[in-house]
Amino acid sequence: MSYQTENNEPVHAPTIRSRVILEIAAEVVAAPDQPRHQVKVLMRDHGEDWPINLSTLSTIDSVEEVVSGRATMAFTNPSAVLTLAYLGRGPFTSPQPVRAIAVIPSLDQYMFAVKRDTGLVNFEDIGAKRFPLRIAGRAQKDHCLHIILDDVMAACGFSLADLKSWGGDLKYLLGSRSPRIPFVTSGEADALFDEAVRNWVDDAIDADMTILSFTEPTMQKLETLGYRRGFLRRKEFPRLPRDIMTIDFSGWTMFVRADAPDKLVTQICTGLDRRQHLMPWQGEGPMPVPRMCRDEEDTPLGVPLHPAAEAYWRKRGYLK
Repeated sequence: MSYQTENNEPVHAPTIRSRVILEIAAEVVAAPDQPRHQVKVLMRDHGEDWPINLSTLSTIDSVEEVVSGRATMAFTNPSAVLTLAYLGRGPFTSPQPVRAIAVIPSLDQYMFAVKRDTGLVNFEDIGAKRFPLRIAGRAQKDHCLHIILDDVMAACGFSLADLKSWGGDLKYLLGSRSPRIPFVTSGEADALFDEAVRNWVDDAIDADMTILSFTEPTMQKLETLGYRRGFLRRKEFPRLPRDIMTIDFSGWTMFVRADAPDKLVTQICTGLDRRQHLMPWQGEGPMPVPRMCRDEEDTPLGVPLHPAAEAYWRKRGYLK
């Protein structure tokens, strides 16, 4: 049975992250050697110093929160952003001392949809034609979508500044669950760039939109940075004209600093393991912790596990 709220609505990403944090916190505070037997769940205001700070952030800021020591553990979505941090690429000027705990499964892609009458087929066509594309993007300006878009444009040989110089623009219009297509049908935008593709692939097709793909040279540049190629496949979305190559947006990676204490990391893993039946996720049944430490399609793991996490998962038999 899928997890739902009391109103029979889908459980959304912030709820999942918060529930995971709360269940882990409930386990960690019970450790007999835990100072004050308290943890603090961080939002944006950090206040006084606490021995353990667990953050529900999943933006690029989550990396800085953990690396600076203001947060003990946080998330990134997609997992590729943590890979960029670990490698010191994309928006990160140097490798960051981060290690993974586990990856909450989430299979998703970054989809680039444009009005069919633009004549665009591949993302590279935007730069080649100097097309004045008006893009509807997420209103949340620190969302990882925008960081990835900068890297995608750079790999295609142009920038957002270039796009604006041609008469195009990126408008911050979309909420995480706001209607997408009306921005196009109203004439306010002629492109939608967003994730959560299962929520709007068919709507985009109904609105006579083209889903842009990438050429192999561009994808290889992006893979060199640390991104993974993804595919919108006809077997999942039968109304697509073909399989479309795009950027993978899968996985919510839980991570800590590389020098996080082994004992604390073990406690976090134990909490996640023992309370998996209480945690919702995007699939059916309890949180599938036994496979969340393995590099799979919906749990991409581009960053090494913290040694204590690897030892715990291996001891439990989840790693072979």
